Amino acid sequence: MKKVIFLHHSTGWNVWLGGTHRYLYKLTGKSALRSAVNSYAGKQKLNLSVTERFFPKASPYGWNNYPYDYYNIWVKHAGNEPYMEEPTLEILTREYDLIIFKHCYPVSNILPDTGTPDIDSAVRTLENYKLQYNALKRKMHQFPGNKFIVWTPAANVRSRMSAEEAQRTREFHDWIINEWDEKGDNIFVWDFYMYETEGGLFLPEKNAEGPDNSHPNREFSARAARSLGRFVVDVIVKEVE
Repeated sequence: MKKVIFLHHSTGWNVWLGGTHRYLYKLTGKSALRSAVNSYAGKQKLNLSVTERFFPKASPYGWNNYPYDYYNIWVKHAGNEPYMEEPTLEILTREYDLIIFKHCYPVSNILPDTGTPDIDSAVRTLENYKLQYNALKRKMHQFPGNKFIVWTPAANVRSRMSAEEAQRTREFHDWIINEWDEKGDNIFVWDFYMYETEGGLFLPEKNAEGPDNSHPNREFSARAARSLGRFVVDVIVKEVE
């Protein structure tokens, strides 16, 4: 059996549920993403187990899942012991064959570059993001027996992001797709940003929970769950072929 884990916060939680009411999920354990993975896996005659967890938790680490935080936990504090109760890649890769991770929409509130990038800075700038992503890629390459799925950044609705921030987010997206991503390695990029924005710079209101709420709504989340579910199975198939 191949084991998959999805690390997320609220945007990912919505996609995990995919329109399923959270109370029903608590009662039944049924989620749209899990159902999609199981459906596509069944067609490929694959035996998969997919689970989720909020990463990092609100306490003790803090409710932040931006490039700095993955770098901080997985690279800077790598090892066989958890960091502030959060599992390192050394821990996760022993249990899971495929690890999916993402950032929530505040990742798109990107400040201007300063000209002095700092990999150890939590300040959200493109220059810092790129250093942290490159370090994360080198780290993931240390686990060639595992696969990783990275989402492109989630976007904000227009009221929650300036035009300049939106343009920087597009630049980050384009850099991930065109420069950071390496074909033939163990990292696969799922283009959530383009799927969510439909090619624009902002999250359209029709895909959002409201004009001032950048969470994806139930209808969009259900579609995204089906798309991601197929992508997960495609990645596993590439592994077993």
